[in-house]
Amino acid sequence: MEKQILVTVLFTVFTAMLGVGIIIPVMPLFATDLGATGFTLGFIIAAFSVTRGVLQPVVGNWSDAWGRKGFLMAGLAIFAIVGLLVPKATSVLDLIFIRSFQGVGSAMIIPIAMAYMGSLAPEGHEGRYMGYLNIALFCGIGCGPVIGGAVADQWGLSSVFYVMAALSGCALTLVIVNMPYNTQHETTGPLGLFRSLGKMVGRRKTMGMLIARFSTMIMMVPTMAFLPLLVSSQHKATGMQIGLIIACRTLVNALLQVPFGKLADRHSKVLLLVIGCSCMGAVILAIPSGRSVSMMVVLYMLLGLGEAVIWPVLGALATEEGRAHYGQGTMMGVFNLAMSAGVFSGAILAGVSMDVWGIQWAFYVSGAAVLIFTYLGAYMISTAT
Repeated sequence: MEKQILVTVLFTVFTAMLGVGIIIPVMPLFATDLGATGFTLGFIIAAFSVTRGVLQPVVGNWSDAWGRKGFLMAGLAIFAIVGLLVPKATSVLDLIFIRSFQGVGSAMIIPIAMAYMGSLAPEGHEGRYMGYLNIALFCGIGCGPVIGGAVADQWGLSSVFYVMAALSGCALTLVIVNMPYNTQHETTGPLGLFRSLGKMVGRRKTMGMLIARFSTMIMMVPTMAFLPLLVSSQHKATGMQIGLIIACRTLVNALLQVPFGKLADRHSKVLLLVIGCSCMGAVILAIPSGRSVSMMVVLYMLLGLGEAVIWPVLGALATEEGRAHYGQGTMMGVFNLAMSAGVFSGAILAGVSMDVWGIQWAFYVSGAAVLIFTYLGAYMISTAT
C-alpha cells in the first residue's frame, strides 16, 4: 500500500511540475498576443507566486487537521480547469485572474505531496525520500518547456494548455483511486497555524532550517532569468547553448538526489549543508568570470552538484521537525513559503544590483547573500538544543 501511495505522490508531483513547465515557453507569447506589456507580464507571473506563497502554510495546516487527499484532489482539479480556461482568455486581466487561480492549485499540490512523503519516510530515511520527490519535481519542470515548445510548434499555443489539463486529469484520477486521506506515520497532532508559527519562531533549529531554505533560493532568479542576458552579451550564445547550460544543471541535480539523500541520512546534515552552500556560493561568484560557453556549462554542473547536496538535507530536516513538533502539512507549507520568499527577495536584490552596478553584480551580491544567510542558518541548527 505504501509503495502505491509513493508512486502516486511522485507521479502527481511530476505531472504538476510538468504542467507548470509546459507553459513556460508559450505563456509570454500568449499574453503578448492579448496585448500584455513587460509590466503586465510581470503581474501575470507575480499573481501565481503571490497566491501560492500566501496559501501554502494555511493549506498545509488545514491538511494536518482535515486530511490531505481532498486538498491534493482540489489542486489537480484547479490545474485541469486552468488548462481549459487559458485558451478562452480575452484580456490580460483574464490571464492575471487565471494565474492567481493556478497559484491556489499549486499551494494545494507541492506542500501536500511533501507532507505525504514526510509521513511515509521511516525514521533515518528522510533524506532519500525527499530525494525521490525532488527527482520528480526536477524532471517535471525540466521536461515541461521542451514538451510545451514541441506541442506549440505542432498544434498551436492553445493546445499546450489542453495538454496540461489532460495531464492534470490523469493525475487526479490516480489520486482518487490510490490515495488515502492521511498516512499512518503522523506522531504530532495538528496545532493552529498561528500557534505553530509562534512555536517555529521560538525554536532555533526550525528557524535555522527555514533561513537556510530561504537563502539557498535567493540565487534562483539571477542564475535562471539573468543567465541569457549575461551569456548573450559576453559570449554571443545561441538559444540552444543557453538551454544546454540550464539543462546540465538540472540533470546533475536530478541524478544525484538519491545518492546525496542517502548521504544525508547517514552523515552530518549541517556539514553537508555547509559543503553544498559553499559550492553554490563559489559558483555564483564565478559565473560572471566564465570565459566561454563550455566553461559556463561546467560552472552550472557544479551549481547543480551543490544544489543536489542541500535539497535532500533541507527536506530531511523539515520532515524531522514536522514529525516531532508541528505536523507535516504545516511544516511543509511554511517550508515552501520560505522558498517563495527567497525567490522573491533574490529577484529584488539581483534586479537592484544590476540596475545600480551592472549585471555582474547581480551574481556577486546574490552569491554573497547565499553564503552569509546559509552559514547563519547552519550555525543556528548546529547550536540548537
